Amino acid sequence: MSTKVALLGFGTVGKGTYNALTTNAAEIERKTGKKVEVKKILEINPKVIESGYAPKELFTQDFDAILADPEIKIVAEIIGGMDLAKEFILRALRAGKHVVTPNKAVVAANFDLLHKAAAENGVQIRYEASVGGAIPVIETIRKSLVANRITKVEGIVNGTTNYILTKMEEDNISYADALKQAQAKGFAEADPTADVEGIDSANKLSILIAECFGVYIKPTDLDRTGISKLTRDDLRLAVQNGCKLKLLASAERLEDGTINAFVKPTQVPMESPLSTVRNEFNAIYLHCNMADKILLTGRGAGKDPTGSAMAADIVDLA
Repeated sequence: MSTKVALLGFGTVGKGTYNALTTNAAEIERKTGKKVEVKKILEINPKVIESGYAPKELFTQDFDAILADPEIKIVAEIIGGMDLAKEFILRALRAGKHVVTPNKAVVAANFDLLHKAAAENGVQIRYEASVGGAIPVIETIRKSLVANRITKVEGIVNGTTNYILTKMEEDNISYADALKQAQAKGFAEADPTADVEGIDSANKLSILIAECFGVYIKPTDLDRTGISKLTRDDLRLAVQNGCKLKLLASAERLEDGTINAFVKPTQVPMESPLSTVRNEFNAIYLHCNMADKILLTGRGAGKDPTGSAMAADIVDLA
């Protein structure tokens, strides 16, 4: 018997998830004793369906049929966006399906609602891929560090902004020129607002705060400043001060229980491992009362890194 999965959407991350589950199927079965099979892919774009990337018989345009299929136990929401993704996630949970998603905007904006729907229907929602791409930070917090009191989480959680700041400093170019490079390489969208104004990082920090401290803070309630106003002089000043300028997402739980959290350009001392994180890489630093400091780093986005995290959640649920 295999665990059947439906993918909602077959864009970049959908393909990465499919790759991870099919290319490494034998490895997954060897490690877990479980077979995981993609049974259906919800997709409306004819070019994607005809591309040959996955067998045509897997594709459907009928979401209701996926919900009604008793064999499908896990639904992976990978369509992106907000309203439709939220609707699909909630409908899947209420139909008794586990849900896996990389959609940090939906999870951060609806954290309590989604967890309540999962609990009421005896299923789980997983979102490892929503924070840090391939970096297993949520798994680490929930399992490896379960016997710890995490006092602080901080990190570089947006590869686009880190790439821009790296190029501004190392190549001595303007913000505008670095942004163009990031867009040319596919790291930045045509409209980069969510990345460069810290919105994406705030979504991820909201999720990290909930996981680390058990407190939900809306991303819109977080202190947030982006990088679009930074100049080469700002980066030079940081170096003169023995630091590197990074868009830092940080949350610290104080002794009285207060959470001090922000997303903003921050001078990170050279002795901090975070100062060495370059280009599109992400890194997350967890401060613990028993394990001391744990640094997790890796590729924070992209087809295969994000697909790897999606597949990990799917296999764990299986």
